[in-house]
Amino acid sequence: MEAPEPNLKELYKEARTRQEELDSLDPRSSAYKDTLQSIIDNLGRCRQLIQQLSLFSPNEEVEDISTHDLQYLTVDYNLAEMRTKAYGGDRQSLLRESSALLESFLTRLDQYRLLSPSDHKLYERFLEQRSAFRIVSSTNPEEKRKIKIARFQEEKSLKQKLEYLRNQSQKLNTDDETIRHLYLAEIALSVNRAFASLDMITQELEILSQIRQIEPVRTGPPSDQREPARSQGYSERLDGPATMGGLGKRGGPLLSSSGKPLQPFTLTDKRTQLRQGVFRPSHSLPTMSIDEYLEEEQRRGGIIDGGGNANAPQPEPDEDNMEQIDAATMKAREWDEFVEANPKGAGNTLNRG
Repeated sequence: MEAPEPNLKELYKEARTRQEELDSLDPRSSAYKDTLQSIIDNLGRCRQLIQQLSLFSPNEEVEDISTHDLQYLTVDYNLAEMRTKAYGGDRQSLLRESSALLESFLTRLDQYRLLSPSDHKLYERFLEQRSAFRIVSSTNPEEKRKIKIARFQEEKSLKQKLEYLRNQSQKLNTDDETIRHLYLAEIALSVNRAFASLDMITQELEILSQIRQIEPVRTGPPSDQREPARSQGYSERLDGPATMGGLGKRGGPLLSSSGKPLQPFTLTDKRTQLRQGVFRPSHSLPTMSIDEYLEEEQRRGGIIDGGGNANAPQPEPDEDNMEQIDAATMKAREWDEFVEANPKGAGNTLNRG
């Protein structure tokens, strides 16, 4: 006996549970990809069941919808969000499908008059310019900043309200009115995020379109633009090919048919040459020490000995010459008196510190 197919409630509950698990998975892992595909499949089946059951009608008011069925108004939004997270395949097609689902979500809410006045204006502007929709249409930076701050504060307020209602719904004897307010708060938060997703989709589609225009159309295998230069013997490499082994750095034959050398070459051990080329340092090594360099410069006359009278050898004082000693003593005494009369900084009249 085959198991009965899951109903709308079970499919939607499983999809929402897996959505919470998805945030804890690595987007590069296979588990993330499998879980994401499972959510998309379940939400797609939920969407089909909603259409088969005619759960929502444009002739109804929001008061005519039962509290339990209010949560299914966000199926299109959740499916669009999951599709934008998918990777691989035609990215542009995925984004267009997500945009169509978000439009269907907003259209149904507009029919039930669940859009706020500001969101209703955004919805009308989206219908007028689907391919170029922006939440902030103004080019004024100050106005852009104000709108972004207002949208952020609105989302923050909706999150706080939703968190409060979720805590209230987990209490015992929760009334139907609290559950209804909880679902309506989830819808309001989804509307705020739906417009942000439409803005992101528009920007990504523009980037993908520009990339496709820039990419050249290739009819054959990629050609190497350096091939003509190689045929002329030109190379951007500083080292010659290792196969030459020091024989004929420019390549080609070394000797003519008569035995005459066609280019200069050096006989060397190939193994030694390769080893020197691998283990040599990347910088130039010195060829002499500093002392050797100074000796060489002095030998060439690059260094001048002496430096005037100050560096000339001074005669030793004669201890028997009293006049010379007295003159030196008086000079030293005069200098001491001058230093005492003119202390350090006495002439600093402008930059006083």
